[in-house]
Amino acid sequence: MRRIILLASMFGIISCNFKNDKVQKEVVDNQELIEIFKSDQEDRMQHLDRSIRQKNDSLREARVYELLDSNKVRTSIDYQNAALIFHHGEDSVTYALAVKLMTKSIELDSTRNKWLLAAISDRYLLSINKAQIYGTQYTRLDNNVVVREELDSTKITDAERIEYGVETLAEQREKLKNLNRKKLTELVDEGKSIDEIIRIVKQGDVTNSEYDLRENWINNFAYQLKNQGEKEDALKLFKLNTELHPNAYNTFDSYGECLLDLGDKELAIKAYEKSLELNPNNKNAEEVLTGLK
Repeated sequence: MRRIILLASMFGIISCNFKNDKVQKEVVDNQELIEIFKSDQEDRMQHLDRSIRQKNDSLREARVYELLDSNKVRTSIDYQNAALIFHHGEDSVTYALAVKLMTKSIELDSTRNKWLLAAISDRYLLSINKAQIYGTQYTRLDNNVVVREELDSTKITDAERIEYGVETLAEQREKLKNLNRKKLTELVDEGKSIDEIIRIVKQGDVTNSEYDLRENWINNFAYQLKNQGEKEDALKLFKLNTELHPNAYNTFDSYGECLLDLGDKELAIKAYEKSLELNPNNKNAEEVLTGLK
């Protein structure tokens, strides 16, 4: 809570008309706001032309302003959805409002995703030509190199970054290295098969690979293949991920899922058991194993 109060005072953000907080538990989430947020996300997933997306963003912002003025933004989810609409604005006024709204969302429900507040706060600071403080904002230069936008590392500690779900400064430096490494999908574009890609990875220096071998990137690549119906190739990548990240429970969970899709129940059970061993709180693995046994 101290951090949230500090953010509000640091940014001097504009006030909104937040009424009737005491009835928070008595009201339901605003369904229209939920639909507005869905529309916002769909526009971005469809990669609409920028001019069309900007027009739609303006219409969404205008409607959310109306909902705020009508006191129809009341629950934690409402405030979060409203914040996410305004954080897609293109000026410091909308970003400041997004910070205000996300702060209110977390005040009403401390389990909300604090990373969103960190990211919105960083975006606001950059919009007024100040350095970000968390380190969530990156940009890709014309030469295709990814850099972290200007950061003032003195405002908050790594402990506070962790509290807000943001990487530590050391982790951010490592993230930058990975962002500027080649992606395994580039090898697909070059005509390499999955077997060839795996061989290239294993024959290279895994620790200092020229390729991005982060757990989530390989997992996403494997799921992409799986969703395209290439389950055998996906399985090979899921297995590779368990070998590269043997202490990551999610790699075994995903590997087990693919094994199960391919009908290998015995190996799937072993994979899910390993995932549960690494993370006893993995409810998905627990539920799947209960069903299998």
